[in-house]
Amino acid sequence: MQKGNISVQTENIFPIIKKFLYSDHEIFLRELISNAVDATVKLKALASRGEAAGELGDTTIEVLLDKENKTLTVRDRGIGMSEEEVKKYLNQVAFSSAQEFLEKYKNEASIIGNFGLGFYSSFMVADKVEVMTKSYRDTPAVAWACEGDPEYSLSEIEKSERGTEVVLHINEENKEFLEEYRIRQLLEKYCKFLPIPIKFGTRKETITEGEGDDQVEKEVEVDNIINNTSPAWRRQPADLTDEDYKAFYNELYPFSTPPLFWIHLNIDYPFNLTGILYFPKLGNNFEVQKNKIQLYSNQVYVTDNVKDIVPEFLTLLHGVIDSPDIPLNVSRSYLQGDSNVRKITGYITKKVADKLSELFKKERESFEAKWNDLGVFIKYGLISDEKFYERALPFTLMRNVAGEYYPIEEYREKIKENQADKYDKVVALYTNDPDGHDSFIGPAKARGYDVLVFDNIIDNHFMQHLEYKLGNITFVRVDSDTIDNLVQKDEKLESVLSEDQEKEVKALFEELVTEGGSVQVKALSPESLPVTVTKPEFMRRLKEMQALQGMQFGELPDSYNLVVNANHPLIAGKLVEEQDREKRAELAAYLCKLALLNQNMLRGSGLTEFINKSLEFLK
Repeated sequence: MQKGNISVQTENIFPIIKKFLYSDHEIFLRELISNAVDATVKLKALASRGEAAGELGDTTIEVLLDKENKTLTVRDRGIGMSEEEVKKYLNQVAFSSAQEFLEKYKNEASIIGNFGLGFYSSFMVADKVEVMTKSYRDTPAVAWACEGDPEYSLSEIEKSERGTEVVLHINEENKEFLEEYRIRQLLEKYCKFLPIPIKFGTRKETITEGEGDDQVEKEVEVDNIINNTSPAWRRQPADLTDEDYKAFYNELYPFSTPPLFWIHLNIDYPFNLTGILYFPKLGNNFEVQKNKIQLYSNQVYVTDNVKDIVPEFLTLLHGVIDSPDIPLNVSRSYLQGDSNVRKITGYITKKVADKLSELFKKERESFEAKWNDLGVFIKYGLISDEKFYERALPFTLMRNVAGEYYPIEEYREKIKENQADKYDKVVALYTNDPDGHDSFIGPAKARGYDVLVFDNIIDNHFMQHLEYKLGNITFVRVDSDTIDNLVQKDEKLESVLSEDQEKEVKALFEELVTEGGSVQVKALSPESLPVTVTKPEFMRRLKEMQALQGMQFGELPDSYNLVVNANHPLIAGKLVEEQDREKRAELAAYLCKLALLNQNMLRGSGLTEFINKSLEFLK
């Protein structure tokens, strides 16, 4: 038996590993199995070139748990190692200076996979690690052992099978890794799509034997293979049906609603990238949908936090990205500055935009039917990504209250003659509550105006972004002013009230408004409502933006205008002509509450009082 010291420039390597890799300590299993897969893939490559003699036999990787002896073993039948290779790969930690490493990476949470530390991640969970290995070249088998310090032992052993067996003697503080459920959980997470079969225990399976009337069902014990070695994203799109894509989605996200459609990514120059991105049914809620893209490197699971690799809006998609060209275990700043990552980001953005554009052009009716789900995603992309904005503007749709869909420029052309202000800026009217705003929408439509539906959580940001980018359009909610003033090209009507009568009416209603409210007496059409509550567009948007940001700038007053129609018969006739001050105040209060009720602003005791007063009128 040989004994020696692992070749590093400081003896502090093991404390460094245990301390600075501890936050990702479960990754040790991924690293060991990745090594086993690598050894097996290399063997198959050598065999295909005739450089590995004999039959390959079963190349399944096994994970063995022995709770009684507190060991966890990963066994492969790959290329194995000779004594010289063990000395080279296990006894020399591949970086120039452990001290330099410590200074440079002490603030990083995840660095496994670089600097030869993959295998040494074992010491995060084990007091002792043993390696028994036999090379495919038929050299003597050797055993290596180390107890978490620079000392190791190396000796020849009897081992008939080619390959490597890594035995971890799990320490007390990591005994969770001696539980079957925990290992199964990690294998499911990190190894679900590795290209070599991985066995973890056995399972019972029912098989049918015999034929015809002699058929019998029999329960047998079979190897429990935990991975799908040929996932859909590694296959050619031409070899996959729609059902294959849907089945793979269900494999990734069991019991989920089927996706709308998908994009198959496949590129090998100037970088290597494969994957499938699915468009889920988002509806009006996108926050809960994030962190659903799984990142793999050569079929090894890495993370579901891909915000440094794909644009923010693409994190709403589901699916898989697999690229060996992404530096996986280095800092965020490195990722953000890496040229390959930037190219990958640009490529994915372009592929997504191209797919959406193709669907819009070839299947517009189907595209419109999916807009409720696609709209959130596309609007988010327009707001947050300049390149996507340029590509997506032609297929970004607006829906009106009649259920018709128009691309932005097409819609602008449709309404510009009838809906432009005195500065020739197009005024797009909208509602976020078609039922609640029915009394405003009706008069707008009667005037020949079109009204859009913007009822999504992201629409406030979306409108402001379009106003800023396009410059020739403004969005105004249909209840933000009286219909006569919404589009300011119409000639103003003359009031039937005298100036003194208007002042008297205004004073009467000013006694009724609450804090944040103001009163205007306007000459409107006699067919318009006698009293209307409008909410100024600017202040309302400011409050909505503030609500989205968690009220971080302090409370704003609930600003509204009480618009009294000077030309309505109830105002110009009944209210002005009523001589009894009490009855006049009572009528004004009733009309005021009616207007507040129309905007869902009448609540509590005020609402109860209004209902009781209405019942009295009916009597």
